[in-house]
Amino acid sequence: MARPQKCRYLSREIKAYFFLPEGRTQTRIIVTELLADELEAIRLCDGEEFEQTAAGKQMGISRPTVQRLLYSGRKKLAQALTAGQPIQIAFPKYVLRR
Repeated sequence: MARPQKCRYLSREIKAYFFLPEGRTQTRIIVTELLADELEAIRLCDGEEFEQTAAGKQMGISRPTVQRLLYSGRKKLAQALTAGQPIQIAFPKYVLRR
């Protein structure tokens, strides 16, 4: 049996939940789902220039978990941007907003 997910804390900086590339319609296209904790890790490390350890403390998780979130989030963003796919921000149950 897997261990339950640890709660992750996010700031209230996320204002939009869906991004649609210009010139695309929403019908019959693949939507890339970016988890809110992945976005928060990217925001803290890339946008706010926090070290991974400091970002982990801010989110209430370990540095290796931040590193995994950065890897998966950046990969999803790169694929969505190069393919022109919409991006939807998903909020799992284990994510809490401060």
